[in-house]
Amino acid sequence: QVQLVESGGGLVQAGGSLTLSCAASGRPFNIYSMAWFQQPPGKERVFVASISYNGATTYYAESVKGRFTISRDNAKNTVDLQMNSLKSEDTAVYYCATGRRPFASSWPFSPEYWGQGAQVTVSS
Repeated sequence: QVQLVESGGGLVQAGGSLTLSCAASGRPFNIYSMAWFQQPPGKERVFVASISYNGATTYYAESVKGRFTISRDNAKNTVDLQMNSLKSEDTAVYYCATGRRPFASSWPFSPEYWGQGAQVTVSS
């Protein structure tokens, strides 16, 4: 059973930084792409960033390019999202996700499993 557990959410001022972490378990971690999605209040869940199974390839939504960085540690079974220069519009619940197929491309990303979400609130 695949489990994804996010941590690191919280309240931060605009312009500040925050790092989210996702711990995965239940299957081999190093052969699956990983991604982060965000769901702002009252809106649909949207793609933020993804990373290939070996960390060689990353993709970002235009809205976060240059500000967010996705990374993974295959030894620790974790994937992080470093968020810098945060804006009020980054306020959302952030979800960690992974796909169904091993060695699948990280773009376009097809989520199969989700974490419970981590709230990020950016105050202006």
